[in-house]
Amino acid sequence: MSSEPIERRVSYLGDRLKASRCRICGKEYFEVRDYCGNCGRKSFGKMDSIDLFYEKGKLELCTLVKEPTNKFMKLGSYIYGIISFHNGKIRVSGRLTDQIFNNGDAVDFSSFEGREVIPRFRRRYSVGSRDVVPTISLAFTLADEYYPHQEYTVVKPSKEYDVPGIVGYGVYTSRFRIKEGGLERSVPFVDEDAVTAAVEAGKISLIHSGIDSSQVGKIYVGSESNPYAVKPIASKVAQVLKLGEEEEDVQSVDAVDTEFACKAASSMFKDAASLVNYPDSGVKYAMVIGADNSQAAPRGCPGGELDTFVGYGGSAFIFGKYDVIAEIEGWYSCTSDTPDFWRRDGEPFPMHGGRFTGDPAYFKHVRKATTKLMDKLNLTAGDVDYFVTHQPNPQFPVKVAKQLGFKEEQYAVSLQVNKFGNTYSGCSPVGLAAVLDVAKPEERILITSYGSGAGSDSYLLRTTSQLVDKRKRQKLNVKFQAENPFVEYVDYTTYRRLKLGM
Repeated sequence: MSSEPIERRVSYLGDRLKASRCRICGKEYFEVRDYCGNCGRKSFGKMDSIDLFYEKGKLELCTLVKEPTNKFMKLGSYIYGIISFHNGKIRVSGRLTDQIFNNGDAVDFSSFEGREVIPRFRRRYSVGSRDVVPTISLAFTLADEYYPHQEYTVVKPSKEYDVPGIVGYGVYTSRFRIKEGGLERSVPFVDEDAVTAAVEAGKISLIHSGIDSSQVGKIYVGSESNPYAVKPIASKVAQVLKLGEEEEDVQSVDAVDTEFACKAASSMFKDAASLVNYPDSGVKYAMVIGADNSQAAPRGCPGGELDTFVGYGGSAFIFGKYDVIAEIEGWYSCTSDTPDFWRRDGEPFPMHGGRFTGDPAYFKHVRKATTKLMDKLNLTAGDVDYFVTHQPNPQFPVKVAKQLGFKEEQYAVSLQVNKFGNTYSGCSPVGLAAVLDVAKPEERILITSYGSGAGSDSYLLRTTSQLVDKRKRQKLNVKFQAENPFVEYVDYTTYRRLKLGM
């Protein structure tokens, strides 16, 4: 078994790629140091901490590892190389991820060397079921392909709103997909899981919002595919993203996991909004993340009917009262004990209630939450510009939207299940993000989530003029990921292998 204290120290440095710079001579070190090797004693107290997490480097040299050790065998062949930052002041060794090499493939190293790369937060190597999952950001992807570099610039807030709302958001899905018929689904690379998706989505939401990560006082992470039965995702995400003030390797932020099937994240929207709206809470911003490596048994096995629709990815929304892009005008929730979908403790895959998941579960709760909210706010379907709901498959959201009186132009933009599959707790939030990517100021968005077991939360949002201004910071939006030319399609055998991960 690996040593948890050692893993803790390694991840603390490598998850964030922390480094140091001497104020006297400018020499940089890929480690946290109290003094400079060049300047010696006179440099004590004159070392600045630097951070490579949001930067891009250059892959200088690389080689193909054809026969990896046991800890890396699930990766197959992979590229390992030397990455430089700041014009060669810092050089580190790292792995190029998101690349699949078949045995016998000839690799043209000149097509990789000299190209810019971006740090990615991934699993470091394979471990046993009793070990701590090792993570690191010394995995890199090519900056001019699927995942472009985005600068993280903190912007001073310009306006405080009377009511809370969304101040920034981010969506992350893998570049790998499986295509069957007219349906595409996102597939995690072998070193990705719900935690890595949560970090990536949260990172993008911070870039989009322009807020200082230290001002996030609360984080909720909703998932039903946590790699741990006992250990939160939220604590790792808070540490990697440096949420809250940091002191002695501890973040001053309240971090909690939530679980309610596919509404584990969206159900926290109202909690986050209420918290930032309460003057004595001390929380200026709250982050809500939904991330899942949606699981299903192989086809032909019990529960295997889900395997046609499950996807992978995460979404993150930051709530506050400053520079709001979408105000929350109201919400309504409903719940019942309707076991349409479940996974018993210790079982690897969920079970499905078949036809029972339709009218008594999904449709009943989505209709009720939506109509109750509209009645509460005296709205008709024609008063809403966009309608978003949970998308377990391509048919359900269209059917319920029509039942509620919404037209195709009101719900079509949000339908992303055909591109990414059902990303579970990230599903309806991904649909919301797709709408926010194109919505105009002063438009109303009605989003109704659904979680098996069962319940729905319905929210009414009104966009503001700042939505368009902040859109300029968002490179990796939903459309960019859905239509990206660097998406790589895999066959079913590869899909099953990647879903199981390291």
